Amino acid sequence: MPHWYSVYTRPCHEKRVLQELIRQNIEAFLPTYSVRRRWSDRYKVIEEPLFKSYLFVNIDYERRYRDTLRPYGAVAFVTFGGEPAQIPEQEIESVRRLVTCELPYQPHPYLKVGRRVRVRSGPLKGCEGILIRKKNLARLVLSINLLQQAVSAEIDADCIEPT
Repeated sequence: MPHWYSVYTRPCHEKRVLQELIRQNIEAFLPTYSVRRRWSDRYKVIEEPLFKSYLFVNIDYERRYRDTLRPYGAVAFVTFGGEPAQIPEQEIESVRRLVTCELPYQPHPYLKVGRRVRVRSGPLKGCEGILIRKKNLARLVLSINLLQQAVSAEIDADCIEPT
């Protein structure tokens, strides 16, 4: 049965590894966000990985090394105790729902402390994360604990409840 794992990549190789995994019919997920970058003569909006140097694969345990680390740029699985660490389906699904909805979001430093909340209504209904305040606005921080990475989105404080 397939599980979600995180693959560490060489810097700036996430998209290349993603394309190769998709070509091999491996379910892979690379969440991105839009960022405005300045060149010497213009500004341009580009898509950057939400979690730099990481992407996610949903693969059978036995197949993990044979196929997943083959593409150029794939370095290793994120491991604990020498074994690839599984990422809970709920964490992947929460990030997937965030990047497909209309809420603005951006990378956020990983938080170890804070209040865990659950979204009661809206496009992120059922997602759990940490509530923070930024410039008097409520923000929901969704975390991938295994990577110690997080992403935050502005949310209506009336739509959340403590877990």
